[in-house]
Amino acid sequence: MQSKRIDPLLKRAQDHEDEVARDLAERQRVLDTHLSRLDELRRYAEEYANAQMAATSPAQLLNRRAFLDRLDTAVAQQRQTVDSNREKVEAERARLILASRDKAVLEQLAASYRAQEKVLVDRRDQREMDDLGARRSRLARAEDTDSGDTP
Repeated sequence: MQSKRIDPLLKRAQDHEDEVARDLAERQRVLDTHLSRLDELRRYAEEYANAQMAATSPAQLLNRRAFLDRLDTAVAQQRQTVDSNREKVEAERARLILASRDKAVLEQLAASYRAQEKVLVDRRDQREMDDLGARRSRLARAEDTDSGDTP
């Protein structure tokens, strides 16, 4: 039966879809972590930039400016990391869509095979019922003929 032969392919397709879904979930978790870090860095940089400093010397102002520049650089790098991770999430999402589509095609094929097999089984059953009815009819006619010959 063709439907039985396609079952291992369906299992592989389901396993592949599950694996891709797990990969997507992991990529999404990593993206969420990087987004959280970016938000923390932005908040810290904003708080530090807005903090009032009492009586500062030129050296302290230079240090403060250098630290703010490093914070800006860290925010920019984290933003690039987030963008990169977003691209990875989108790639995984596309892989999941393809895996789901492949599985759906195999499921439709299996359903089609099962429907064809059911039609064949129904036809065979109907043929057997017709043959059985015909045999009974012949047997009944033969009995009527036998009983009509004997007085």
